[in-house]
Amino acid sequence: MSTPSLLLFIAVCALATFATRVIPFVALARHADHPLILHLGRYLPPAVMMILVIYALRDFRPLLDGRLNAGADGWPMILASLLVVVLHLWRRNALLSIIAGTGAYMAMVQLGWWG
Repeated sequence: MSTPSLLLFIAVCALATFATRVIPFVALARHADHPLILHLGRYLPPAVMMILVIYALRDFRPLLDGRLNAGADGWPMILASLLVVVLHLWRRNALLSIIAGTGAYMAMVQLGWWG
């Protein structure tokens, strides 16, 4: 694939991604005070975060067979999750919590801690 074709492909993908993010805001701008929109704006972000947490911890079985079974990635997962909770309760900044937790987990796994 040539460089101009690749750049065009990237531009089209970026535009499509941006459009899918902007269209709901533009389409619902006149209905911003509707009770359903206010309800979704209040409860949907925490619900999505909870789904992501459940998905991230779906394979973690700390008490498998009635005994502590942290496994190779168990302790990094526990410590990174605790770091996310503590940082979020302290700073109330979701982006900081997510970046710090992901960075801590990846550092522990890549450096071979507890593995």
